[in-house]
Amino acid sequence: MTTETTPASTTSWNGWGDPGLAKDLPLAVRALLPTILGRIRRPEPPVALSDVIAAASSLTEEDRADLVAIVGADAVRTDDGSRIRHSGGRSTPDLLRLRAAHQAAPDAVVSPRDHDEVVRVLGFASEHDIAVIPFGGGTSVVGALAPQRGAHRTVISLDVRRLSGLLHFDEVSGEARFLAGTTGPEAERLLTAHGFELGHFPQSFLYATLGGFASARSSGQNSAGNGRFDAMVTALRVATPTGEVVLGGAPGSAAGPDLMRLFLGAEGTLGVITELSVRVHPLPEARRYEGWTFPDFETGADALRRVAQLGTGPTVIRLSDEAETGIGLAQHGRVGKALAKGCSAITVFEGDAAVVAERQELTARVLAAAGGRSTGPAPAEEWARGRFGAPYLRDALLDHGAFCETLETATTWADLPRLKTAVTDAIRSGFAEQNSKSLILCHISHIYPTGAALYFTIIGNLRGDVLEEWSLIKAGVNDAILANGGTISHHHGVGRDHAPWFAREVGEGGIRILRAVKDQLDPSGIMNPGALLPASASAERS
Repeated sequence: MTTETTPASTTSWNGWGDPGLAKDLPLAVRALLPTILGRIRRPEPPVALSDVIAAASSLTEEDRADLVAIVGADAVRTDDGSRIRHSGGRSTPDLLRLRAAHQAAPDAVVSPRDHDEVVRVLGFASEHDIAVIPFGGGTSVVGALAPQRGAHRTVISLDVRRLSGLLHFDEVSGEARFLAGTTGPEAERLLTAHGFELGHFPQSFLYATLGGFASARSSGQNSAGNGRFDAMVTALRVATPTGEVVLGGAPGSAAGPDLMRLFLGAEGTLGVITELSVRVHPLPEARRYEGWTFPDFETGADALRRVAQLGTGPTVIRLSDEAETGIGLAQHGRVGKALAKGCSAITVFEGDAAVVAERQELTARVLAAAGGRSTGPAPAEEWARGRFGAPYLRDALLDHGAFCETLETATTWADLPRLKTAVTDAIRSGFAEQNSKSLILCHISHIYPTGAALYFTIIGNLRGDVLEEWSLIKAGVNDAILANGGTISHHHGVGRDHAPWFAREVGEGGIRILRAVKDQLDPSGIMNPGALLPASASAERS
C-alpha cells in the first residue's frame, strides 16, 4: 500500500489533495454524463485565492498579543490566505463555498507546538470568549470545520499539525504513542523504520491526522482485517479548557465505564486530543489480491455476510452494486463490459505468507459457494493503485458542472436491503423534486458479523441554488436512514451537517449525557460550537 504524502502547504486550498494530481474526467465518463443527466451547464471557474474576499478578522490586538505570548509570533496567523485555507473541510458543499468570491473564515489560525501550549490556548480562549475549531488535515466532510463562532465574539482555528512525531514505540506489546498531529503517511514512515505498520487507510489517509482519525472514529479500507481506528486506540491525552485528561493504558479494564470512548468521536467538542497510543502490528510478509463478480447485489451481499460471520480473515473486502460496477468499468474504457449486468467485489489479504494463503483459500470457498466467480488479481490490484484518487474525480465532475457528493450509513444484514432501497429512493425522489436527474452508485465498504456499511456516491444535475437544493435532498435522505434502521454516520462523523439527526439517533438521554460532560470540560462552550450537539447545546446556554 502506498504511503506517499504531500506537505500540507502544497495541498489545494479549494479542492482535494495535491493540485498536481488533479485530472480531467475520462473521455468515457464525459460521454456518459449527458445521456444519464441531460444537458449540463459548465459553471464559472473557481475564484483565484488572491481574489477571494474574506470577512475582516475580529481578533483584537490584545487577543493577538496574548496568543503570541503563548505560542510565538509565527504561530498566530491572521492573513487572508491562512484563514481561508482553514475555513472548512472537503465536503462538496465546503468546496462549492470555497469557489465563491466572498467567504467566511476563522479570525486567526493558531498553531501550538505541544500539549502544554494547547492547554494554555484553550484556557485563554475560554476566559476571553473565543470559539475554537480544532483543525488537523482539513478532510472533514460533515461540516465539522466550519468557522462558526456560535454565541462567542470571535473564532480561531487551532491547527495541530505541529504536534507531530512518534513519542514511544513498544515492540513487545505492539503499541506506539504518537503526537496527534501526525499524518497517516508520517505514522507509517516512522513505524516502518521499526518493521511495523498501523495499517489504517481511509480515503483521507494521505492528509488526515491520527487525532482526526480518533476524533471522527474513522474506519479505514483495511478495517475488515485491522479494525476501526477507535478499536486501535489504547490511550489518550486530551487538552480541555479546564485542564488535561489522561485515559487508557491497560489492554482491558473493568474500572468503571470506558471514559476514553467519550473523546473518540467527539469531533473536538470536548477538547483537543494531543497524544494517543495505538495498536500496531508487524509489516505484512505477503499480500494477495483477488477480484470477484456476482450476478446481482443481493447475491454479493449475502456472500460478504457469510465471510464476515465465518471470520475467514480478508484485510479488505468491498462489493460494488450494478451501477457502480458499470461506471467503474466505463471509467477505465471497458464500455462493452460496463453494459453487462453484475456486481464486482475485491478482496485483499495481508500478513504471514502461510496465513495469507490459508485465508484467501477459505474466503474463496465461501464466495464461490455463495455464487461468486473469481476474476483474478487484476481488479483488486487496480483498485489498490487508485484507492486514494476518487476525490479528484469528484472535483473534476464539479468542474464540468455536475454535482457529486457521497454519504454513508450502516445497519444489520437483515435490514441492509431495505435501507439501500430507502436511501436510493430518497435520493432519486429528492433530485426529481428539484427537476433534476441523478446517478446513484453504492458499495458495501465495511463488514461486521452483524451488519455492514453502505457507501453512496451521488452524481446529479442541479440547476438552481445547489447548496440549498442539496440540503433539502440530504435532509430527506437522513430522515430515510433513521426511519429504516440505519445510523446517521458509519465513519464520516456528525459535524454540523448531521447534528439534528444525531440527536434523534441517540435520544434525549444521550444528548443530556454529552451536554453534562461538555459543561464540565468546556463550561464556556467554546469548543467547536454547533458540531455534534444540536444548536441548543451548552455553548449557547452559557
